[in-house]
Amino acid sequence: MKESIGQTEQIFKALANRRRLIILRLLSAQGSTSVGDIASELKLSYAATSRHLRALLNTNLVEQEQVNTTVNYSLPTHRPLALQAAIKMIR
Repeated sequence: MKESIGQTEQIFKALANRRRLIILRLLSAQGSTSVGDIASELKLSYAATSRHLRALLNTNLVEQEQVNTTVNYSLPTHRPLALQAAIKMIR
């Protein structure tokens, strides 16, 4: 998958945050995970965790799925090249 320079810039901006990298590492290890579980793992509020996940979602670095009242996040099947590189580096 080839990204434009603008898309790549937005991806790097989203990745330039320690907590977002931790979220990606968590999703890489655990697969689909709820906002509440991610917030608990990071010791962050639900609202702060949701903001980080929204930033990742807006750049297609994560996918979301709603199951009843729970929203689960996971890494996308088709990953941008920058995400693939980041996952290799943070494992």
